[in-house]
Formats: sequence, C-alpha cells, structure tokens
Amino acid sequence: MEKIVYIGMSADLVHPGHLNIINTGKKLGRVIIGLLTDEAIASYKRVPYLSYEQRKIVIENIAGVSEVVAQTTLDYSENLNKIRPDYVVHGDDWKNGVQQSTRQKVIDTLKQWNGELVEVPYTGGISSSAIQKTIKEAGTTAEYRLKRLKRILAVKPSMRVLEAHNGLSGLIAENTSFTDEQGIIQEFDAMWMSSLTDSVAKGKPDIEAVDITARLQTLNDVLEVTTKPIIFDGDTGGKTEHFVFTVRTLERLGISAIVIEDKTGLKRNSLIEEQSSQEQETIPAFCEKIKAGKKSCVTKDFMIIARIESLILGTGMEDALQRATAYINAGVDGIMIHSKSSDGAEILEFAKQFKCFEKRVPLVAVPSTYNAVSRKELEEAGFNIIIYANHLLRSAYPAMHSTATSILKNDRSKEAEENLMTVKDLLKLIPDNYDPS
Repeated sequence: MEKIVYIGMSADLVHPGHLNIINTGKKLGRVIIGLLTDEAIASYKRVPYLSYEQRKIVIENIAGVSEVVAQTTLDYSENLNKIRPDYVVHGDDWKNGVQQSTRQKVIDTLKQWNGELVEVPYTGGISSSAIQKTIKEAGTTAEYRLKRLKRILAVKPSMRVLEAHNGLSGLIAENTSFTDEQGIIQEFDAMWMSSLTDSVAKGKPDIEAVDITARLQTLNDVLEVTTKPIIFDGDTGGKTEHFVFTVRTLERLGISAIVIEDKTGLKRNSLIEEQSSQEQETIPAFCEKIKAGKKSCVTKDFMIIARIESLILGTGMEDALQRATAYINAGVDGIMIHSKSSDGAEILEFAKQFKCFEKRVPLVAVPSTYNAVSRKELEEAGFNIIIYANHLLRSAYPAMHSTATSILKNDRSKEAEENLMTVKDLLKLIPDNYDPS
C-alpha cells in the first residue's frame, strides 16, 4: 500500500525551499499538502499576499502534489488525526521560534500510529523575508491596496491602525514590528489619515482650512512609499454631492475606507469649539449621504464607515444605538463609536449592546481618551478595528520642540545631537526604490 505523506505550508511565495520539501515527500509516498488558511497564517504573522484560493491553485499545479487540504490552524493535530499519514515532511528551521511547540505536537501525534517526522535541511540562500522586502519595495497597486483592508478584517479578530500624517510617518506605520515572547510578529495592519493631524502638521488650527485637494497631496506622499491599506478621515463628508466626488477619488487611488461623522457645521481642532459650532446631523439626512456614497462606489471593496457622535454631543446611548441600526440599514460598512470618557465604560457598554444587533458590521474604536483600555479588552468587547489616531504627531512635537530649545539654550548643536540618529541612519528610512523623478 502506498504511503501517505503530509506537508503543511503557507506557500504565499513559493521558492526552491518549498519545492525541495515537496520533492522529498514524493520519494516517500503520495503527497498531501496541508495549506494554511489566511486565518491560520494571520495568527502568527502578516496576512498573506495571495488568498487561500490563489495559493491553492499554485500548489495544486506543482508536480507530485496529489491533494491539497485546508489547515485551519498552526496546529497540525486535527488534520493529522483525520489523515493519519505515515510521514510528515517539514524543513528543519522550525525547531526554534513560534513553531517549536507545533513541531512537538506533530511528533506526539504521529507516535499514536508510529508515523515519522522527516525534516529537510534548510535551503541556503533563500529568505522569505528578503523576498517579501523586495516585493514591498516594488510597491503595490491601487486595486491590491484597496482590497486588503477587507481581507484583513475577514481573517483577524481585530486589526491595529496607526496614524500617518506624511511620508515619513507612513514609513513608520509600514515598517515598525517586533517579535513577541511567543515568536509572533506584531505589526500595524493599516494606516489612518487623520484630518486633525493633517491640519496640525500644516500649522493650521482649522480642519476645514485644509481642503480635500491639500489633503490629497499628503495622501499621495504616503501612497508613494507604503503598501498597507489606508483609512481616510473624511470629517462630515461635506455636502452629499461633494462626498460622492470624494468617494470616487479615494476609491480610484486605492484607499480602502472613509470615515464620516454624523455632524454638521464647521469643525475646528479644539474640542471645546467643535462642540459649540457643530450639531448632530439628522438620521434621515445622514442615511441619505451614506446611500449616495455607496451608490457611487465602483467596487464592493471600498468601505464607508459612520462615526457616531451621540456620546460626544450628549444625545445618549439610546440615540447612538438607534443611529447605528439606521446607518447599517442604509448600507454603511462599519460603525465607529466615539467618546471623550476617560474610563471607556460607555464605549464598552455600546459594544455590549451592539453584539445583540441582528445585523452587524465591523466596529471601530479610537482609544485616544480612554487609553487605559487595552487592545485585548477592546477586542474581547467586539471591536474589529482599533485606530491610534494621532500618537505619532503628538509624540513628535515635544521631541522637536525640546531639540530646538536645546540648540537655543546651548548656542550650539552638539548637546542637542547627543540623542539623535545620524544623517546616514535617517536616509536609511527612505525606501531603496525611491525615485524623486
């Protein structure tokens, strides 16, 4: 009887190392590939570039692969118990790191029927990280970036989004990551283009003073040097006819979503002035704006997210929940609930009641004022998108001001430069493929 060989892999970027493992498996018997789903991959690193179905087509067409089955977790146990293979083949690079415990489970499971783990020596000269870096430096397409937000939402319980107010801060949001104690790569999933930080970075107190044309220039600066999806802060969206134009423009550029708040009137950066000069839009009028925006969309991938201001303006929880229901029925793709409460209690209460809705959409939190509430708490409450809306600019200004003051006080730059990166290191932040022409 022919032996059965099981090989688990993500195969987002197929390289000679993968083929070497498959060829080893072919010599042992009939090869079944356990292809990790997007959810399984996202549990320990970034969401793959190619979808599960796309990756499956590639693997099915590799000579020697008999069958491809879905592996829904990093843990092999479920598939192994169903298939009961004679061999599991894997590269020997999983003896340490995030997959170390997975490896041991494979060994323990195979013992139940005297199965064998065959480990193939790591293929030198091949680096998935290097390949991914090359792809990132090559840039992305508007279509790919546009679709990516919904792909991430579909496979992760919650996603983290960081503010970017220019190309440099966009690079920080794009490239910042670390590997935690479990060996899982932690990074930001998307970027937030805030109207507040855009106007402050331009030195203008009035958000409305920075028109959409000026904001699109900032947006283009970020688009040129990053690949991650972008959520655009659209304030009130303006008049409905203007909002329709904005939606079409953003969708064409590859932006994944726009957030509009249910208020009317001029908006300023000061929260006190904002409260006195703005009122909440009526539910029917805001629903009409949502419908017009959705009707203008060319694709199903662009998202319109409604920001509910009931808890800010004092109209209360019941009003917020009523508006959420109406906006969802109008076709909105997400709900952002906003609050100035420092303890986050009303935000969590809204999420609790939102879970009871028969029809739900992704829920968005902006924990700027209630930053004591952890990401884990927000995720458990049901928030799917967590936006850190102005942290980079708020941290940059004090540092720059301190440096400028130090130069004035000391009448020279030596002391001010003690804690600064070198110009050479600063230039390293610019992508290798940047072409100023």
